[in-house]
Amino acid sequence: MRLGLNMGYSGSALRIDLPLVQEADRLGFHSVWSAEAYGSDAVTTITWVAAVTTRIGVGTAIMQIPARTPTLTATTATTLDQLSGGRFLLGLGVSGPQVVEGWHGVAFGKPLLKTREYVEIVRSVWRREKALEFKGQYYQIPYAGTDATGLGKPLKSILHGRPDIPVSLAATGPNNVALAAEIADGWLPIFFSAQRMGVFKESLDVGFARAGGGKSLARFDVAPTVPVILGDDAAACRAMVKPRLALYVGGMGARGRNFYNDLVCRYGYEAAAKTIQDLYLSGRKDEAAAAVPDALVDEVALCGPRERIRERVETWKRSGVTTMICGVGQVEALRVMAELTL
Repeated sequence: MRLGLNMGYSGSALRIDLPLVQEADRLGFHSVWSAEAYGSDAVTTITWVAAVTTRIGVGTAIMQIPARTPTLTATTATTLDQLSGGRFLLGLGVSGPQVVEGWHGVAFGKPLLKTREYVEIVRSVWRREKALEFKGQYYQIPYAGTDATGLGKPLKSILHGRPDIPVSLAATGPNNVALAAEIADGWLPIFFSAQRMGVFKESLDVGFARAGGGKSLARFDVAPTVPVILGDDAAACRAMVKPRLALYVGGMGARGRNFYNDLVCRYGYEAAAKTIQDLYLSGRKDEAAAAVPDALVDEVALCGPRERIRERVETWKRSGVTTMICGVGQVEALRVMAELTL
């Protein structure tokens, strides 16, 4: 199992912990990943990191599909890959309706079809086999709508890049996970439970079967982001994870349209998921965090003293995870994970 480092979202002021990133590079971590929601963007931050590191892979977890045309994403990936000496990893995702429509101002639509078209176009740009032409439901290149000038011309990327830059998809629901297994090189799950790989097995198998060619977990990167909080008091460490879980399970989506709430229900925490959502949507965020079960935190995060983390990380090693992307802000925790895993 390889290790990655997740830099997380920006707060009201942007700060990148470069010493932490450089220590991960020195320790032999496989990759470091940027993020974006509706604050700082994923590309600028990972470019900054690529410039001050030497070996570590630099990835986006994730670049939001609604925020960019597929051709821009393709050329951004090639540019970063060449500037970093072939270290770039492209992580993509659609985000949710609240961000897609509320921030980017575009229709949420059919995310599975949109993602399929998007990845196909990105890879076509990279292959450079011919001038780009694509006619899909969401993307038409050259554009041929009723307001088109008619002057659009099929083009081929001027920049010659690596045609096989790894593509990973963020996916939570069963159909999205199946799509990732089918068309991507890897999967970026959030709130992944190492002891519940069986929850995702059918979706992964469906996707691999659609891909054909003997594709399987042996040729697929399962790369969840896992919060790691090192400290003597496991309960205090868990308490640092609970507000984020409450935010996603309770508030990152409307009732009946919250993918993270659905996921926790699939793990068997239906009652807790309902309570968390009720409290969060009524503005009682602290109570929502307090309602997050300790057992759920322990399934999706590594919390507590070194020996407790050592015991629990063994489950992750056996789970089928190939890259554990650590959500960590402590250099001591970074080193402990390296000692226990690399």
